[in-house]
Amino acid sequence: MIKVSLVNWPARDPIEGISHAARVCYQDSAPEWGKTIDIKGRLFDTGHHTTFQHVHYTFLIENISVGDVTFGLHLANPFYNTSQRSGRFCAGMFAKPDFEMLGSYIRRYWPEIDGDIFADVLKYIKEVIDIYGSHIEKAVSKTKEFIKQERPYANDKYLEQNGPKIAQEQMRVFIPVVFPTALEFTINLSALAALYRSAWSPVMKDVTQKMVNLVLEKWTGLNFLFERQKDPQYIFPAVGGYIGLGGKRKKPCLDLISSDRSENFIRPESEDLHPLDILHFSPWLMDNNVSEIKTEIEISVATMGQDQRHRTVRRSKPYFTGRFYLPPVPNSLDLENRGLQLMERWHSLIIKKIPDTLICILAPYGAMVKYQKSASYNAAIHELSKRLCWCAQEEIYYLARSLREQLKNHSIVGVMSPNCVLTGKCGEGVRYCGRDLKRLKDNPFPERRI
Repeated sequence: MIKVSLVNWPARDPIEGISHAARVCYQDSAPEWGKTIDIKGRLFDTGHHTTFQHVHYTFLIENISVGDVTFGLHLANPFYNTSQRSGRFCAGMFAKPDFEMLGSYIRRYWPEIDGDIFADVLKYIKEVIDIYGSHIEKAVSKTKEFIKQERPYANDKYLEQNGPKIAQEQMRVFIPVVFPTALEFTINLSALAALYRSAWSPVMKDVTQKMVNLVLEKWTGLNFLFERQKDPQYIFPAVGGYIGLGGKRKKPCLDLISSDRSENFIRPESEDLHPLDILHFSPWLMDNNVSEIKTEIEISVATMGQDQRHRTVRRSKPYFTGRFYLPPVPNSLDLENRGLQLMERWHSLIIKKIPDTLICILAPYGAMVKYQKSASYNAAIHELSKRLCWCAQEEIYYLARSLREQLKNHSIVGVMSPNCVLTGKCGEGVRYCGRDLKRLKDNPFPERRI
């Protein structure tokens, strides 16, 4: 079951720290540490919460489903830092599924589903795992073949290390996001209180309760912060707006809705981007924060999880489109029909009136979602400088590539590039992808399969 551990916390009493921060505002000399004020009555109840944001806690969360991170902890709240187990780099993440643990997870958080439906859910999970397990070896072989073709300077060590990883990353589209993961999650005190109050799913309620319990074990005086909403009236729109099956896509979709004018753009230098991105810290680039690019995207749940890492970008609520994303490797193995059958199987669970919060985490990684994004110039540059690198997964690379193409007449395009394109030098160090850097000027953003 989900395990939450408090692994890092304030070195000094948070009540003293909050009081000290507040007193700095109202004294003409440095306040004495240790003198406290009524932080509930004078700060929290009156809405003065920035003083609580000096206090941070770091939790290790284990055995939570990937879906309950993507559609839960990371969905709406941008005020956190996170380091999550990778679906590419953690070998064997899907190799030996613990069906008993998966069943216990579902029973623990959705006890209301009856025995027949529960049995059908487990049958569905086993069926889709079979698609992955029976094709992963061929996928590794095909991935290595594609690496040799696309990345001529990738050595044998790179090939052996990354062939299985990239194959796993692309083949996971058949895996439901109910599978467990782990993450380190850092959050400030007022954000934790808000996340606790707004928790809408059974897993969110349980995880935030465990985090709060760990905080209160050390500092009981903070208990006034944590109250639940009586009944959060929030039905996740992903299923409520679901309209049926919609086929498959072999590339993500991005439509440029609007962008501010080119003359508003202030061009940063390459050293403003790498190795340390200072776009949001430089006064001379501040005007880039009020010019925006708005898009609507359709991507897989797998890539939605990647996209959420850019927390200076704003997003609307997502909803499932009914389509399935088929990456190049499984497509080369003629698995298109298996993907469509998988979506039909998942849809059969939806019409059985399973709770929306469970349906969301039974969705395969390859199920596609649609939502809108708004990014400032600085946020968009940062995002594309990371996602146009060949070390990014191919789907999110295409998403970034599509935005760049649709902005081709905008002056911002010149800096929407990874370090190798801007300077001719790979910014990934030992993780150099192996592409031919000498030919970057000829075609910096070509088609990719891996």
